This record gives sequence, structure tokens and C-alpha cells, in this order.
Amino acid sequence: MQLFRINSPNFNKNLRVKSNIKFLIIHYTGMQSKRASLERLVSIKHKVSCHYLVDRNGKVFQFVSDNRISWHAGKSKWKNFKNLNNKSIGIELVNKGHSFGYEKFSKKQIDKLSILCLLLKKKYRINNSCILGHSDIAPLRKIDPGEKFPWKKLSKKGVGLWYFNEKKNFENLKKTEIRNIFFKNLHKIGYRYFNKNKSSSSDSTIVKAFQRRYVQHKVNGKIDLKMLKISHYLAKKS
Repeated sequence: MQLFRINSPNFNKNLRVKSNIKFLIIHYTGMQSKRASLERLVSIKHKVSCHYLVDRNGKVFQFVSDNRISWHAGKSKWKNFKNLNNKSIGIELVNKGHSFGYEKFSKKQIDKLSILCLLLKKKYRINNSCILGHSDIAPLRKIDPGEKFPWKKLSKKGVGLWYFNEKKNFENLKKTEIRNIFFKNLHKIGYRYFNKNKSSSSDSTIVKAFQRRYVQHKVNGKIDLKMLKISHYLAKKS
């Protein structure tokens, strides 16, 4: 794959070993233009970066070498891991995001992303369950790559986890039972920032993060039986 190198100063100077790379984290740039995104990722002032960026024409830029820790994930959790910068490769996709006119990701962009992810997945032996969105690992802060990101399409190419029909019957459950079972499933899948057994004001934000990935047509923060079945299927695979 052809890579266009732009060196960012925003990374940890210590090298990391190959076996420490366990995750791929997908982001969108959330800026008004590609140019603005490129400038931000090399800005000493803003102190953010990524390993790779894929533009809307499928051109791939590399800002930080894989064996360095780039500053892309921020405060984050997944399963027993915290601050996922240390264990991950960050991939940005040029997209204006929700603040500037959220766009459908281009075919060229997604095709090249899938190739890149498959190469990295093979090189570092990364599990599909460890290919995540920024909103998966930081659901209270981030909503990218968002509900237009084609997780299902990528899963058919061998990138990321998706679900199939779950036969288990969850009828006749009380509302509190549905909530607790759903969040216990989320915890097993890897999501954090909630109490498994006690409702809180952040529950709907966590639910929306799940919906942006798996129920993209209905991001309303409310749990239904379809979501419960999806979470149950994914929890069994985790």
C-alpha cells in the first residue's frame, strides 16, 4: 500500500514492542476540510495525532510510526484496558463530522480503510473484537465515527465484529430487568463508564454509543428487545 508520510510531533518518544499493539481505533476528523485536519494532526499546540489518515479519495497518510504511541484516543476504557493510546493504532477518516455537516463516507475511503485494517490486523494479530470506534472506548466524550460509518459492510470484508440473529427470547421482562441485562452484556462486550446494576444519568449516552455502531437507524438512547438480543449475541462472542 502506498503511504504518504507527514511527520507529527505528537507522540510518545519511547518505542513499544509489536505485541503491545492490540487495538485499531477508528475516528473521523470532525473538521471543515482535509487541509484543516492535516494541520491539526501536526500542531504542537493541539497535541493530537494519529498513525494513519484516509482521505475521501482513498489516499493514505501516515503521521506516526506503528511502534510509537500517538495521541489519538485520549481518556478511554475497554474491558480492563485504560488509556488505549498505549495499546492501539489510531486511524482517522476525513469527514466533517456532526458539527460541520456529517457526510457519508466515500466508497474509495472505505475500500482503502478495509485494506489498511486487514494489513494491520494480520501484522499485529488483532482480533475483530478489538477493532473499535472512538465512541466505543470514550462514549461519554466522543460520537465518532458515528452512525454513518459502515461497520456491517466492513465486517463482511473481515474487519470488525458484527452480529447475527439471536434466538433467545427476552419477552415479558420488566423494564429494570431489560436495563440490567443489557448493561451486563455491554460490560462483557467491553464497554465501560456505567454501573451494571444501577441506573444513572449517563445511561442514555452509553446506549447511543452502542446504537451508533449496531442500530444506526435509531440513535435515541432507549433500549428495546432488538438491542437486547444484539447485545446478548455479541456478549457470547466476547
